[in-house]
Amino acid sequence: MTVTQRRGRRIMMTPGELDAFLTTQRTCRVATVSADGAPHVSTLWFVWGGGSLWLYSVVRSRRWAELRRDPRVAVVVDAGEEYDELRGVELSGSVAFVGEAPRTGELCAELDLPETLFARKHFGIDELPHDGRHAWLRLTPEKTVSWDFRKLLPR
Repeated sequence: MTVTQRRGRRIMMTPGELDAFLTTQRTCRVATVSADGAPHVSTLWFVWGGGSLWLYSVVRSRRWAELRRDPRVAVVVDAGEEYDELRGVELSGSVAFVGEAPRTGELCAELDLPETLFARKHFGIDELPHDGRHAWLRLTPEKTVSWDFRKLLPR
């Protein structure tokens, strides 16, 4: 993952910290662009694997329609309640649509890793059941900005 961050270098996460953070968090906020240019933000579960953020989205959603029209996206994953606990990452770029839509379970080697990770992380099972309503989006970030305010604490 290429991390291009000019400001806030003191509080940015290392590549290892980013991987650990994105692997353990469950929820992200996805920002898309409406046809009229207005932003639209929605919440999704995700998994991080192979240097990409994998989103399992309902295909009959406003988010899906907007991404079909314009695949550019910004995603924020964050955690913490108090100021000195805040940490997070913003990932941006263009999504790729992977596998059939909606997903019915056709063989797709590229989805083996994210489906296994997603099933284990969010459902505690080894194989993801397909409901015929969701499909996969892959964001391989073009830009990553991170912060970890815990690094501001005296050591």
